[in-house]
Amino acid sequence: KRTSEVMKQQVRERFENMRRVLKQDEQVVLDSLELDLKQTRTRLDQVLKNWKQHQDQVGESIGSIQRALSRSPEGYSENLKKPDASEREIRLNKDRFERLLKTLSSISKNLKAQLQRKTLLLIDRQTCHSQLMVTSEGRGLSFSGSAPSAPEHPLQFDKVCCALGSSPISAGQSYWEVDVRCCSAWAVGVAYGSLARKGRDKGAKLGRNRNSWCVELRHGNLSAWHNDRNVACHGVGQGPLGRVGVWVNYDKGQLMFYDAENMVVLQKFSAALTPVFDRAHHQFTQPLYPAVRF
Repeated sequence: KRTSEVMKQQVRERFENMRRVLKQDEQVVLDSLELDLKQTRTRLDQVLKNWKQHQDQVGESIGSIQRALSRSPEGYSENLKKPDASEREIRLNKDRFERLLKTLSSISKNLKAQLQRKTLLLIDRQTCHSQLMVTSEGRGLSFSGSAPSAPEHPLQFDKVCCALGSSPISAGQSYWEVDVRCCSAWAVGVAYGSLARKGRDKGAKLGRNRNSWCVELRHGNLSAWHNDRNVACHGVGQGPLGRVGVWVNYDKGQLMFYDAENMVVLQKFSAALTPVFDRAHHQFTQPLYPAVRF
């Protein structure tokens, strides 16, 4: 009888693990579809805006031509010999329209090339500061006013209220989002595994050293940090950020932060486009870990 109960328990545990994996995979697929839809809407809105501008310009050009045709026959004959600026503008607008159509037809392909589906981000409990509690599914954090009495782990942040993801990024492209609505001050970014874990000095703080990059909200100001240098983030809307998107192209040494609500780029780190930061350090030399600080 005892053997039978043990077998039943083993079967239950295996099915429970299968359900957990399927639930996580379902969430990843749903998040990926949501991201693709949001990206497509953003690109379509821009194309429609450009098309409206094109229509307005064509309308103005047609009006100019109609006014020219209503003039005297001499003026009409002269216009036939030498196209005026409006006619030349129509030709230019036609080329622009063809380019817009080409852009529209390639939206899906560009989106797939730009971002992979969302990476399933799990938090490494061993790295969490003692006052950060990880939710049961491993994807969320909550702050506890009192630290538990558990022994300190060598990989744990002991002074800085920080945590790292469990899976390193060492190749290809990855994208994930972090919900930051719960906090008035935070930092979201990536870090090498060699980031210091002990003490409060710059070696353990996101963006204050060569081993980490982040965007940070502090005193209501959003800025991007790396190697203890910072720039103000552009493209920030009127309201507070709800979710921060992080995109990594490891092989090309590129890192981008987004306002995940509308996919506006907050900051891009790359050797070519960020002269304020250390150019030579943007070919990643170690695996990267998702990182958050509160």
